[in-house]
Amino acid sequence: MKKLEKIAVLPGDGIGPEVMAQAIKVLKAIEEKHKHNFKIKEALMGGCAIDKTGNPLPDETLKIAKEADAVLLGAIGDPKYADPTLKVRPEQGLLGLRKELGLFANIRPVKAYDKLVGLSPIKNVSGSDFVIYRELTGGIYFGKSGRNDDNTEGYDIMSYKKYEVERIAHAAFKSAMNRRSELCLVDKANVLEVSRFWREIVDEIAKEYPSVKYTQLYIDNAAMQIILNPARFDVILTANLFGDILSDEASVISGSLGLLPSASIGEDHCLFEPVHGSYPEGAGKDIANPIAMILSAALMLEQFELNKEAQDIYDAVDYCMDKSIMTEDLNPEVSYSCSQLGDIIESLILGEDIKVKSVKEGSYSII
Repeated sequence: MKKLEKIAVLPGDGIGPEVMAQAIKVLKAIEEKHKHNFKIKEALMGGCAIDKTGNPLPDETLKIAKEADAVLLGAIGDPKYADPTLKVRPEQGLLGLRKELGLFANIRPVKAYDKLVGLSPIKNVSGSDFVIYRELTGGIYFGKSGRNDDNTEGYDIMSYKKYEVERIAHAAFKSAMNRRSELCLVDKANVLEVSRFWREIVDEIAKEYPSVKYTQLYIDNAAMQIILNPARFDVILTANLFGDILSDEASVISGSLGLLPSASIGEDHCLFEPVHGSYPEGAGKDIANPIAMILSAALMLEQFELNKEAQDIYDAVDYCMDKSIMTEDLNPEVSYSCSQLGDIIESLILGEDIKVKSVKEGSYSII
């Protein structure tokens, strides 16, 4: 395991720079408390990069990302580039970066906070705490696609190589060993040959992790179980298409996209970003929820086995959620600003006492 020193920071568009500022604030608190020396280098990507260079992923940004130990990304997207027919769009920067860095596993933790269960449209979410491991480089999104000559047939081929399944399966099983030691493979092996291929490989790999309870569910049943009883899951392992669908479905469990972090992992590189978009309507207003970005920084620390450091962030966020120290998307009656919430989490990590003067107004003081 290499040491975490160089961090490439790509604030991106919309609220990206605002939530990123809070994550950096929190990382500096971790740096001070645990005597680290993070070298942070900022670069352009997305709409802001197009504005300044004409390229959503400038060569200099790619160079900085490849030289870094980890990449933190804020958010990508700008309304003026929303037309899908445009040849140059912000999202191309993210897709290009994932490809260039060889990121093969998308990791999305899903957690229901007790104080926020009422925000979820799903019943019985209390106690939910699981993570989805989605394969990111293979499957139907990257298979051969097209139409026949007379335009009466279209096709997309789902295919996987053995090593693609093996590497994400090992990553998921290792994660399970550090959690509740349960892993569920989600597939459609009763219909799809590629799913039977997955299952044969994962069945063999499971033997290398005897302490992990290994189960399988078909995708349709898994989608239903995430609604009916999400607390049953610990680690979900699945292919690209299924993971794309399940992770979006599971995002409503927490009650807000502003709480969901994610990681994309490769052999040599890793990238961490919130699940939410750039929310251009909220840009510059200091109202964005920074929790997903801050938790993405915690995932980054975990990736480099800085588990105590990551736990400090988790504990601070849990404290805020328990004490209703939240942004307006979670509780309009509280109305802490983006920067205020970042200040509070920073102070909690540093061991400074927090006194809430008025929950309704969201004011606070640090003692």
